[in-house]
Amino acid sequence: MSSLNSQIISQVRFLQRQSASLLLYQEVLNDEIGQAFLNLLDAFHQGEVSIISCLKAYGIWFQVQAKYRQTWQEHLITQILRADNPFTQQAQQIPFQELSTSLIEAAKQDLKTLQTLYQCQGEKVSQWLRSIAQLSENPMIWQRQPEQLDKIEELPLKSQFATLENWSEAVEPLANHYRKFGIGLFASASAFRWQTGKLIKILNPDPVHLTQLFGYETQRDMLLKNTEILLAGYTALNVLLYGSRGSGKSSLIKALLHQYSNRGLRLIEVPKSDLKDLPLVLEKLRGVPQKFIIFVDDLSFEEDDDAFKALKVVLEGNLTARPQNVVVYATSNRRHLVREYFADRPSPQENDEIQGWDTLQEKLSFSDRFGLTLTFEPADQNTYLSIVKHLASQAGIHISPEELQFQALQWATRHNGRSGRTARQFIDYLGAELAIFIK
Repeated sequence: MSSLNSQIISQVRFLQRQSASLLLYQEVLNDEIGQAFLNLLDAFHQGEVSIISCLKAYGIWFQVQAKYRQTWQEHLITQILRADNPFTQQAQQIPFQELSTSLIEAAKQDLKTLQTLYQCQGEKVSQWLRSIAQLSENPMIWQRQPEQLDKIEELPLKSQFATLENWSEAVEPLANHYRKFGIGLFASASAFRWQTGKLIKILNPDPVHLTQLFGYETQRDMLLKNTEILLAGYTALNVLLYGSRGSGKSSLIKALLHQYSNRGLRLIEVPKSDLKDLPLVLEKLRGVPQKFIIFVDDLSFEEDDDAFKALKVVLEGNLTARPQNVVVYATSNRRHLVREYFADRPSPQENDEIQGWDTLQEKLSFSDRFGLTLTFEPADQNTYLSIVKHLASQAGIHISPEELQFQALQWATRHNGRSGRTARQFIDYLGAELAIFIK
């Protein structure tokens, strides 16, 4: 083994010891890029025993950086800012001055260790591989593309970490960051779905924005005010949005995410079939700095539905207090959410239940348990045409107002009637038709 390769192996062994010595932040190396980096170090450690393994390990490391469009250094800082460990968990809930001294010192030690891993830049690794594998030139390194420059500073402290001489000095700003922006899953995405007993990130949430929604301004303003109350840390109301199909109830809720995600709002979609898990979902959100909307779409219940009972507990409360950072926003086409049949109505001849009318009223008044109910009436012709005009302007469609109105009314007659959804479908079709078939 050459003296140069011996020096490389010595540096690699040092990095391996550093990686293994982490007390709190082991998780930052558990993802694909981190594991590829550790596997590459291991391949270098074997060195001349298997040059092919070194080449393959480097290729995998390059590939995962390209996959996530992050360099090793950028990725490591992001992982630190989102880490979920005892230090970050406590830092997001209590002031830095109240944290355990041992916890702070362990975090400082880990940050110094991670800084040594950060300093192992792509250029250095490429030079190591060239020497060990006896290549004629340095292998290509993954570099961030120019169009990604604006995105890379989205998380606070990134630029500070990149220039700080001693990372342990950043422990207090880092703790304040966790307290403000959260950790783990909720720091990495803004939209989630409860599925098979766990939260799943929604990587591409519906892009609808409030500016795209027209009509029902009163309902929109009331929902915005309630959401502002939630974001300000006060007790917000659970909200039921009910009314005609296609009126934009669900779109209005989803648009809140794009309006307020930069202020810590998160949206969690819970399907009706999983409403029984709501108490579990709420406990996962307790003590987290972000604010959460539990989004339940197209809500209705059958008699003796377990989901009905679970949601009722959340809305009414039980011995465990509802977290103040959580509200339920539900949509429905029905004012009375529990389906009622004529056979449900008690008659004097029935002897099954003495207080039958009380049971019926409990079903019918379930929607009253929402603190705020917003009604979306069917769109009349003028409202429908106003929505069409608004969407056409946003889409850059230029035809005469008379022709636009004529085609919009024809579309509503032949398709799904007058509604915001119908207007959106009409404009999408008209825009494509004008672009492709009409020159």
